[in-house]
Amino acid sequence: MEQLTVGELARQAHVNRETVRYYERRLLLPRASRTISGYRIFSDDALRRLRFIRHAKALGFSLNEIRDLLTLRVNSIGACDRVQERTRAKIADINKKIDSLQKVKGALCELVDACARRRKSNECPILDSLDANGWFEQDAVNGKTRPRRSSVRSARNSSGQMRIQ
Repeated sequence: MEQLTVGELARQAHVNRETVRYYERRLLLPRASRTISGYRIFSDDALRRLRFIRHAKALGFSLNEIRDLLTLRVNSIGACDRVQERTRAKIADINKKIDSLQKVKGALCELVDACARRRKSNECPILDSLDANGWFEQDAVNGKTRPRRSSVRSARNSSGQMRIQ
């Protein structure tokens, strides 16, 4: 069994040393043993766990979810079904995020289009929309996202200064 210092463990797992320390504090990695001179020494198992954590994070699992997966990895009776259930839940979360991001993208595209349609002026539909209690609203009738209409209007007074109406 190979013994690894925190630096060597981090290098082999392709993470930062502080990441190793953080995962130790979060109890995702077992506490390292120490040499007589005080150096922390990790086992091969710590390297496998660290790689597992990195791969699970890359797939979008949170550290709490990863902790559960690590527990299931050790207690393997019936684990595959429970892991599959958690993975299906993660896929559902990802689909919700994709839907939300598509709505955000649509709202931003509409704001950019509103900018392109405006006449030459100092007003900016994007900034106006951001000023108006958020940048988009959900249409309750058809579920479409659209830029929020600004409740604040600005105009120039006779001296050319902006005033709020």
